[in-house]
Amino acid sequence: MSAGLRIMVGVKRVIDYAVKIRVNPAKTGVVTQGVKHSMNPFDEIAVEEALRLKEKKLATEVVAVSVGPQQCQETLRTALALGVDRAVHVEIDAAKYEEMQPLHVSKILSKLATDEKVDLMILGKQAIDDDCNQTAQMTAALLDWSQATFASKIEKQDSKLHVTREIDGGLETIEVNLPSVISADLRLNEPRYATLPNIMKAKKKPLKKLKPDELGIDMTPRQKILKVEDPPTRSAGVKVESVEDLVSKLQEKGF
Repeated sequence: MSAGLRIMVGVKRVIDYAVKIRVNPAKTGVVTQGVKHSMNPFDEIAVEEALRLKEKKLATEVVAVSVGPQQCQETLRTALALGVDRAVHVEIDAAKYEEMQPLHVSKILSKLATDEKVDLMILGKQAIDDDCNQTAQMTAALLDWSQATFASKIEKQDSKLHVTREIDGGLETIEVNLPSVISADLRLNEPRYATLPNIMKAKKKPLKKLKPDELGIDMTPRQKILKVEDPPTRSAGVKVESVEDLVSKLQEKGF
């Protein structure tokens, strides 16, 4: 394996984290029309880590991939403005995009990783819209690569990576062989902002467009969403005057 890694990062276009989510009238999903979208925050962290590895001369190229409708190109341009070398957009029309599942994305990413001869794939640990936390794990399985999830620190040691993971009991450091798939956790780094000159340069960087059919990927959904509903409204709390009153109220509730 060459000294310089070829890194692929996945970037997803999601509803901006600051937007209040509303269920659509048909209860088939959430309202997306006329709503601000941005890059998934965990994917921003993945992009940042890939760029830092390149700045340390540990990587030679960083390629960003997004799967979705035409608007995903805006997200890819953001990644290019941050410093990514080139981008690949696997375009899916809006109707099919609503049915797209993590397994479809994993199949696309694994095929692209093979075609691009990638050494390392860095993905956000989850998307803030569906919260599936599945894509990195399934991509590693499809590729038969090592995987390190919930990464908070990545260090290259010869032809291996030492990855510190966030687990329930604290931190765990593991060693994985390359090629590998890593999912980025919140504390891995703090993403940079795109500068105006780099935003202008991004317009000239290569952005390749593909269709799932060209990659031989079957996009037939494996699951069906039956209904999407708002969470139940929480009832108001009750103030009590003493510990005795608190115990009495808890007993009334069956605690």
